[in-house]
Amino acid sequence: MCGIVGTLAATPVNQLLYDALLLLQHRGQDAAGIVTMQGQKCFMHKARGMVRDVFRTRNMRALPGNIGLGQVRYPTAGNAYSEEEAQPFYVNAPFGIVLVHNGNLTNAHALKEELFAIDRRHINTESDTEVLINVLAHELEMAARDLPLTPKEIFAAVRAVQKRIKGSYAVIALIAGQGLLAFRDPFGIRPLCFGRSANGEFMVASESVALEGTGHQLDRDLAPGEALFIDHAGQLHTEQCNDHPSLNPCMFEFVYLARPDSVMDGISVYQARLNMGETLAQRVISTMPPNEIDVVIPIPESSRPSAMQLAHRIGKPYREGFVKNRYVGRTFIMPGQGARKKSVRQKLNAISVEFKDRNVLLVDDSIVRGTTSKEIVQMAREAGARKVYLASAAPPVRFPNVYGIDMPTAEELIAHNRTVEEIREYIGADALIYQDVDAMKRVVAALHPGLAGFEASCFDGHYVTGDVSLEDFATLRAQRTSQPGDEDADARSRLALQSGGEG
Repeated sequence: MCGIVGTLAATPVNQLLYDALLLLQHRGQDAAGIVTMQGQKCFMHKARGMVRDVFRTRNMRALPGNIGLGQVRYPTAGNAYSEEEAQPFYVNAPFGIVLVHNGNLTNAHALKEELFAIDRRHINTESDTEVLINVLAHELEMAARDLPLTPKEIFAAVRAVQKRIKGSYAVIALIAGQGLLAFRDPFGIRPLCFGRSANGEFMVASESVALEGTGHQLDRDLAPGEALFIDHAGQLHTEQCNDHPSLNPCMFEFVYLARPDSVMDGISVYQARLNMGETLAQRVISTMPPNEIDVVIPIPESSRPSAMQLAHRIGKPYREGFVKNRYVGRTFIMPGQGARKKSVRQKLNAISVEFKDRNVLLVDDSIVRGTTSKEIVQMAREAGARKVYLASAAPPVRFPNVYGIDMPTAEELIAHNRTVEEIREYIGADALIYQDVDAMKRVVAALHPGLAGFEASCFDGHYVTGDVSLEDFATLRAQRTSQPGDEDADARSRLALQSGGEG
């Protein structure tokens, strides 16, 4: 759940990368980093905080070069308080490689031991991104030993990497003196796309909005298992590096994570959310008479398209009942449950006139832990609502996610081993309506008939990589790391893999 970007241009790229990271800020607010290369020398700056706070004028001046990459971090595991675990990561051999990564490696712990015992490489942090860059470095060394490094050797190395690592990953790397490399996991779980500017300069990023907002036109998404290499001459090379790729994008990108103005794997995120609103309306109609609803109000921001479509479908007015303070981070991606609880009322304020003496249907994009939903339902009642109904544009989140989404253990999920009635009672709503899993998949898949399916494990318990076991979950839970200064370590929101995944 990080945002990554890489670019190669004819002019300095520091400002371009900064602008792209601002457009990806919604994907991570914990840390940010940029690295550029001039000749074969790397220049890097990374720190905890938002993009606008991490990079000052002096930092930007210290980032020369026409090729670079950047990342905004949402820490899904490892040490969220350590700047050492902020990306990019660097290794000096072979060539000199810098890398950013969005996703989680589910076998990172085993790989770490393998790297030390067999590859003779040392890992110094709990980050699985450091594991990944060392696996890539080793395979590049093997592929290019006694040979010049050409796209053929680079793609052979990526093929070898994909045989060793498991889980989800979208990767962008710079190879000193060579160019920019990007590749995607064979299931296409985490997003990655590329495009070019009017003068043919390339950019690779997590979302199309980063391209469009910096003057690039979207070319296409990388296919699952595909690698892309842009050499210093600006020549594009691509190759499929997996024998059995299949496209299974993360459903939570469409539910919540991505910006609505992005297009992912040929699917408009905005249209996907409209479609979810259509099917959610059908669930509402089958659950309660629409005449019991006076007004439909979204819980900003991601739920707005679904709420609008639902209101239109049931013939009820759509109103904005909450004002969002845009200067408070998204509660879902704030490290620590204590911080989340504190921020809800700082983030939202109710407009009483839209609630007073009305039966209100609140629409949210999803309900994960239930704490925020409970607080918002209470806010609606305090604003004068006669009855408060809650509809979720996503199905119940019942299972942990190991691919880079903030759903660490089953025990933290309000829907795990609870009925809808039990959830409704906890949240305090007069009625609770959830999206249907199959309906959600059907209406989003209709926007891209070529999909193999979705990574929707948090909803249906099916892990598309086929290598996640009950033992893995026990290990993940046992190795969740308490961090200094966390008000509520037991209710930590970050996903902790045994490796300390980074995004």
